[in-house]
Formats: sequence, structure tokens, C-alpha cells
Amino acid sequence: MSDTAKAAAWSRASGSAAALVGGLSASGSAFLVAAGSAAIVAAAHFFQYVLLIAPCPLCLEQRKFHYVAIPLALATGLAALKGAPNRLVAAGLALAAVVLFAGAVLAAYHSGVEWKLWAGPADCTGPIASFGQAGSLLEQMQTTSVVRCDEASWRFLGLSLAGYNGLVSLALAALAGRAAFVEARRRR
Repeated sequence: MSDTAKAAAWSRASGSAAALVGGLSASGSAFLVAAGSAAIVAAAHFFQYVLLIAPCPLCLEQRKFHYVAIPLALATGLAALKGAPNRLVAAGLALAAVVLFAGAVLAAYHSGVEWKLWAGPADCTGPIASFGQAGSLLEQMQTTSVVRCDEASWRFLGLSLAGYNGLVSLALAALAGRAAFVEARRRR
């Protein structure tokens, strides 16, 4: 087979398959994004329930982005497998990319708080000041978080869990964004 014939065969094969992103179809990319987010949530639960490292309020907020990304990516992957219009699949992937990028931004913010680059939320950083009147002591204690956001409870190779979450979320956002771009440009 000549080089021209091989190129034509490859073009037909790749054009008739789902949009390719590094060898992955749009559905494969969506399922990989869902699996990556599920792995982040599973790791967070492992650290919380097995290693007994309590999450701070910012840690819990970061999980919400994955709670949104998992069903969104699964639905997008299933839609791609069922032959949904390219624009719908691309929109689902793009939305997953935006959600995961926002999660990466929050993780980067949390990492900066842990490194003391900027102040974090008042409810989980800084010194605990006065509890005020003795009558409201119980109420104050119930609304005061004991897990601090500005102290990393675990680090590996210099990165905290927030740092790793940010890196993985950014990688998943890039994967979803690239797949959305390729799928949007593809003609069916």
C-alpha cells in the first residue's frame, strides 16, 4: 500500500471514529475525566476515613467540583457513545472543563493559603480571637471550625492534598477542553 493510500485510509478511519484526543475518542475522554474525578473523591475519602485526616472547609468545597464533574462527564460520554450531535458532546466536555478548571483555581487558592501567600477564609484561618460573652460560648464553639485551612495536614514531595488536587483537576480540565475543541471542529 502506498503512502498516499495509507494516509487516505487513516483519514477515513479517524474521520469516521469519534474525535480523537491523544488517541482517545470523545467518549473515552469523558469517561477518563469521570474516572479521574472519581479517583480524587475516593482519595479524599481514603484520607478522611482511613487515615483519619479531617478535611478543612476549603477541602470540602473543592470536592463539590468533582461531584459535578463526575455525572456530567459520564452523561457526556454516554451521549457520545449513543451518537449525540457533536455540538452537544462538545458542550458537555467544555462544561466539564470549566467546572474542573474552577476546581483547580480553588485548589491553587487553598495551596496559597497553606503556604501563607495570602489570607484564607476567616472561618478556618488565623488565630481564634475572643469568644465574646460567656453566654454565647457554646454557640461560638459550634460555629468555629477546628480544622484549619492554612495548615496542610499532609504533604508529599512538598505538595499538599490541595496541591495535588489542583494539578489533577487542571490536567482533567485540559483533557476535557481539548476533547471539546476537537469534537466541536469535527463534522459528522
